[in-house]
Amino acid sequence: MSIFSSDSRTNWAQAFISGIPYAAFSSMQVVEIGQGFVTLLLPARATWTGDTQRNLIHAGCLSVLADTACGLAVGSAMEEMEPFATLDLRMDYLRPPVANVNVTCRATCHRLSRSVAFVRGELFQLGQAEPVATVNATFMRGTASTRKAPPAAQPTPAEAAAHLVSPTSLDTSHYIRSTPADTPETPARTGGRSPYVDFLGIHQQAQVDAGPVFRLPFQRDLIGNPMLPALHGGVLAGFGETAMILHLMDTVPGIPDAPRSVDFAIAYMRSAKPVDTFAQCTTVRQGNRVALAQVSIWQDDPQRPVANARGHFLMPREEG
Repeated sequence: MSIFSSDSRTNWAQAFISGIPYAAFSSMQVVEIGQGFVTLLLPARATWTGDTQRNLIHAGCLSVLADTACGLAVGSAMEEMEPFATLDLRMDYLRPPVANVNVTCRATCHRLSRSVAFVRGELFQLGQAEPVATVNATFMRGTASTRKAPPAAQPTPAEAAAHLVSPTSLDTSHYIRSTPADTPETPARTGGRSPYVDFLGIHQQAQVDAGPVFRLPFQRDLIGNPMLPALHGGVLAGFGETAMILHLMDTVPGIPDAPRSVDFAIAYMRSAKPVDTFAQCTTVRQGNRVALAQVSIWQDDPQRPVANARGHFLMPREEG
């Protein structure tokens, strides 16, 4: 039986959310939580818009919400609190998410093995009976040594939550831009249609080999783990997905509009430090209606990525 009571589980979840700078910045709220499941709300905000002309939320915002909700589901399923980290995350976008409408994610940890937790969930918008997206994720649990500590050394749920995610005065003043000042770059070319991309501050550099390089400048609000500290895994997913869309817009001749995400999967290699992050994409296959792209995301060394991702995108067609 879990050592969490209903109240302590709720308190832990609230501490978890308040301790993640990105989750706190975006005002995420726990709507419901029980053993192994959670419903998490992302309040509507104009900043989350990915396409003002089509009035759509940026798919990356759904990835951040889903990653956070899945992490909460894992924590709520544990009998005793321990560290855990996202291994991979897959999103399937079932229908276009409307901008300026609340989004909720209900995530369930359906299998908790000794080493890995498996989570699935659905994302809904207010007024819609059918989900706008589904998520499947796996998480690595803490090492065996952390789970074999003597009972006297085990923290209470409140103490564990405070140790893992309590807000700190995170000093990021010594983190500097990791791009040489003479590297030519411009803001990502979205035509002013994507407030979320503008919020992330993504810049585009010159094409190298297969395509342009994209830079995500470090911001304190993008932190997902203040204890390391490390960037939010969902933010990396949103950055990677954005990079693939921008890559297709830049490399496909005569494309009339931005491609729309069909599905997206990301695998995490290591923690992403609080520094500038880079991405470069490759078009794996391009058809008349759907393109498949992949992206490598790195920080200090392109040969040591922090994550790799791939996704299918619905390509816009010329009207006529």
